[in-house]
Amino acid sequence: MKKRYFILLIILSFIIEIITVIILVNNSYSYKNDTIKINELSHEIELNFNDITKYPNYYDYSIIDDNGNVIYSSSINTSKSLTEAYKNKDTIVDINIDSNTYKILINNNLEEYIKNNNSFIIITVLVISIIQLAIIITYFIYLQKNILNPFKDMKAYATRISSGDLDIPLTMDKGNNFGAFTESFDIMREELKKARKKEKEANDTKRELVAKLSHDIKTPVSSIKSTSELGSAISKDEKNKYYFDVINAKADQINTLVSNLLISSLEDLDKISISPKKCESFILYDLIKNSDYLVKVLEYKIPQVNIYIDRIRLQQVIDNIISNSYKYANTNININSYIDNSYLCLEFIDYGSGVDELELPLLTEKFKRGSNSESKDGTGLGLYISKTFINEMDGIFEIKNGNPGFIAIIKLRII
Repeated sequence: MKKRYFILLIILSFIIEIITVIILVNNSYSYKNDTIKINELSHEIELNFNDITKYPNYYDYSIIDDNGNVIYSSSINTSKSLTEAYKNKDTIVDINIDSNTYKILINNNLEEYIKNNNSFIIITVLVISIIQLAIIITYFIYLQKNILNPFKDMKAYATRISSGDLDIPLTMDKGNNFGAFTESFDIMREELKKARKKEKEANDTKRELVAKLSHDIKTPVSSIKSTSELGSAISKDEKNKYYFDVINAKADQINTLVSNLLISSLEDLDKISISPKKCESFILYDLIKNSDYLVKVLEYKIPQVNIYIDRIRLQQVIDNIISNSYKYANTNININSYIDNSYLCLEFIDYGSGVDELELPLLTEKFKRGSNSESKDGTGLGLYISKTFINEMDGIFEIKNGNPGFIAIIKLRII
């Protein structure tokens, strides 16, 4: 509604300006002296021809005789001849005095009138233009405040929402034209925020489930596998050997399925909930024992300190290190344990062939395996997952070649 008023005001001001200019211009070209007063002036001059003191003074005029001589002039600005009067468009009136004809040359003051009239036209146009400018500026401010600025705010708000920023509400102003849309946008933001929160909770639950299943299933399956291998080796009965081999094959199959399950959720690995807390270092004995189902870890000692760990995630890390040693070295494993500044360090040392020095930096990346793994099953994720989990516990994970063998180092923060 306000928009219509502004447009009508602008159109009306233009119409008034055009009409005013037309009227003033027409008046400037149609100007002439008053006929009645001219008749009065000529009549009074005839009556008082010989007494110039009684001549009217409401016009500037001059009187000339038949020979063109000026016999009276009321002002220096009057025309002094017929030629000059014609040029100035003066009013010319004939009077007869004693059978002599005289001409009254009445000054129309047309130039002065036009000059004054033009000045008035200019002032009028200027005033109307200022009014128009004020209306236009007011309308522009109205558009800027009530349409353009809210539109820009909504555009920026939509950009923030599309980028995932759902925390900052959109300021609502029901007085502008976008008030209803603003409120709807903010309701949409709230609903998106709730949906995003629920989605995150669902994904976190899924990731937790995958991580727990990977740990909880792999450990007993590894024990089943090692037991079935031992049973097959010592069994004298071929039928029993067959059953042990079937169990061993099924255990391998389960391990593959669990690994595939972990890979399917690997893109969200950095979002898996890690909840480290203060623990006593003696729990490391249990974690290592749970992973060492082939009993290849030699005797070792761990300093008694308090460490900052997530027990479930650290169990997965130790599982990965020891199972890699079983797979690629198949030797005994030494564990060196010592304190280095604010870290409790565990070195897992096997005595296999190690890896190529050029490949060593790549082994903690996703899906990277050494050239010595070509004939071995695996996904290239164990060391990548181990490093990710240890970093999330404010620890340090390192790998290097031994002399001979391979060394994986876990540094756990002491608190």
